[in-house]
Amino acid sequence: HKEEAFLRAKMWATRLVNVVRQSGGANFRKRLRSSWALPTAVAFAFVGFSFRTAEAESVPAPDNHSDYRDRKRRQLKIFSGTANIPLAQEIADNLHISLGKITVKTFADGEIGIQVHENVRGKDVYIIQPTCPPDVNDHLMELILMISTMRRASARRITAIIPYYGYARQDRKMQARVPISAAEVARMLEAMGVDRVVAVDLHCGQIQGFFGPRTPCDNLEGAVVALPYFTNLGLKGETTVIVSPDAGGVHRAKKFRDNMKNCGIDCGLAMIIKQRSRANAIEQMDLVGTVDGRDVIIVDDMIDTAGTLCKAGAELKRRGAKRIFAFATHGVFSKPAIERIRKSEFEKVVVCNTIPLEDKNRIDRIEQLSIAGLLAQAIERIHSKESVSQLFTTKLAFPDGNKPPPSPPSPPSE
Repeated sequence: HKEEAFLRAKMWATRLVNVVRQSGGANFRKRLRSSWALPTAVAFAFVGFSFRTAEAESVPAPDNHSDYRDRKRRQLKIFSGTANIPLAQEIADNLHISLGKITVKTFADGEIGIQVHENVRGKDVYIIQPTCPPDVNDHLMELILMISTMRRASARRITAIIPYYGYARQDRKMQARVPISAAEVARMLEAMGVDRVVAVDLHCGQIQGFFGPRTPCDNLEGAVVALPYFTNLGLKGETTVIVSPDAGGVHRAKKFRDNMKNCGIDCGLAMIIKQRSRANAIEQMDLVGTVDGRDVIIVDDMIDTAGTLCKAGAELKRRGAKRIFAFATHGVFSKPAIERIRKSEFEKVVVCNTIPLEDKNRIDRIEQLSIAGLLAQAIERIHSKESVSQLFTTKLAFPDGNKPPPSPPSPPSE
């Protein structure tokens, strides 16, 4: 009835406008008085205003707006490519919605075909697709074509959720006549019409600047997911050191140390300086800091061949480290990595599920944590036009406020 009242009010208001346009000079007042459009339009406008006011009053207060969010969620659509379907399904489950119906197929000649089986006109679309191994280029092409398909299907807004941003390590020119591939990927995504990008632990934070100001890029921190795991190990601040495996990762390690401090574990900080002769080949390692008799957590953004990681673990063990853990958001695990970790000095190597972990690579020393909750929170906040900055705090790691108690001080030595 509300919609009907609004339509009638609009119709009679239009008639009134036509009467005014057709009237002129001395006949204006006469025709206006004789027209029954004016009182009818006013009456229906009043009825429509009353319905609209009642509807506005029925909207729940900000502190209890679950119904409002449910209505907003109807405009939310989540689709996944083939790169990491289990993660996409877990994100959808966290949001209590279903994955969108889409077909991604590869033709006999290797070309990729996309077909969306749902109406996305006017919808807020989120595409979950890490551009990760083993088929980096296919996954990237899937993402590009999915964005293009949604744009041509008149989606209102398109957000690319890229848990692992492929080509991120090619973020600058290291020698003559080479591309800056991370920037070119950003240009391709923008050219297809993406409105926003959400990534997790980019290899270099400046990659966010490769996107123009009309395409915001959020760089979430996977370390937030790892905090509960490490705080439950019974670590003590005075006997724990956070180690950066290279000079470029000191800021990341320091931030992890600060997050651990917020959780009641005030750790030390150390750094390994490595000298490379070529890619994935290290000649020498120097340690800045003390690890003798302490538990160590090596923090990095990714583990590729694990050569650097395992050499760092061996060096720390040689320097007197007690227990050695490693955390990296992205577990790439190229071919020699699993065997190297199996033979290493690590208690546990902890990664997130930004990249699928094949069954053959699941060993006792590798622990995989889910990042679905973090990404679901990001989608929820972006869709509801809320701040995303709170996802960078320990509040997400401990949503109930139940942080572990501070570690008791060690007894004084005699």
